[in-house]
Amino acid sequence: MSQTTPNAGPLTVVLVHGAFADASSWNGVIERLQAHGVQVTAPANPLRGLSSDSAYIASVFDQMPGPVLAVGHSYAGAVISNAATKASNVVGLVYVAAFAPDEGERLGDVESGSRDSVLSAALVPLRYPTGHGAETAMEFAVNPARFHEAFAADLPARQAALMAATQRPVAELAFSEPNGVPAWKTLPSWAVVATADKAAGSDVIRSRASRAGATITEVEGSHVIMLSQPQIVTDVILAAVAAVS
Repeated sequence: MSQTTPNAGPLTVVLVHGAFADASSWNGVIERLQAHGVQVTAPANPLRGLSSDSAYIASVFDQMPGPVLAVGHSYAGAVISNAATKASNVVGLVYVAAFAPDEGERLGDVESGSRDSVLSAALVPLRYPTGHGAETAMEFAVNPARFHEAFAADLPARQAALMAATQRPVAELAFSEPNGVPAWKTLPSWAVVATADKAAGSDVIRSRASRAGATITEVEGSHVIMLSQPQIVTDVILAAVAAVS
């Protein structure tokens, strides 16, 4: 639990990136939020597993001097759902083309139920050292040849190629670990649903956002809607800021 008082400082928007990406994916949104005078930070999501990533992001929330509006993209929707349950200063959640899982759900199972997603066929399995002797574990990257189609179809091909070259793989544990009690059961939430999301799957994102009782904004675009439509994503975040302030 947070050791700070939620009202001890100004509200901070914490933007958490998802799998196969980094914090720079929020740059367009950050610029717009800062232009509105909103305090914002975009930490690095470790992408090593749901439980450890959630614990790390919860520690980021805990160290904010005031209330937090947690914003997650893609896999980070699950991360903020779990992390915000552990931190007492989170006042709202925004899901940007992001999963909003319930307790006990595994993202791998959720994803497999999507009719819109083509991501599983685009993934390449890799191995990484765990730090325990010679032990290794599985992680996934997106095949660069499939990145544009599966992940960022509404961006220029050259931009998608750069993203594919700089992507950060995600550990298999992100998809196989069960979710804990989600914070959307007790906190107000907003969701941006990209109608041509072939990565997470528009159908899955929409249904989970509806179940969470989120205020939903549907936008034409791909999974990386914060890159292709940063103003619309910013507007949703600003509406959430106004509602929780």
